[in-house]
Amino acid sequence: MTNPQTDGGTIIEERVSELRYDEGDHERFAHYVPKDKLMEAMVNGTPVRALCGKLWVPSRDPERFPICPECKEIHESMRGE
Repeated sequence: MTNPQTDGGTIIEERVSELRYDEGDHERFAHYVPKDKLMEAMVNGTPVRALCGKLWVPSRDPERFPICPECKEIHESMRGE
């Protein structure tokens, strides 16, 4: 038997985690998420994770809410602004 740590092999670690929706201020803000993930979530009702880390199923018009300050900061830093 070979040792993957010394023989250059690959170690595979499996993790099982419970899917938990974040509660709290996510209802008060519009969040940034990848466009393809947003469309899938809106059509299939699957959860998405925003740039700030919030996990939820989008169901409301984001135009009616202010942009999440954390998402905005992360988005602007990604764009180099």
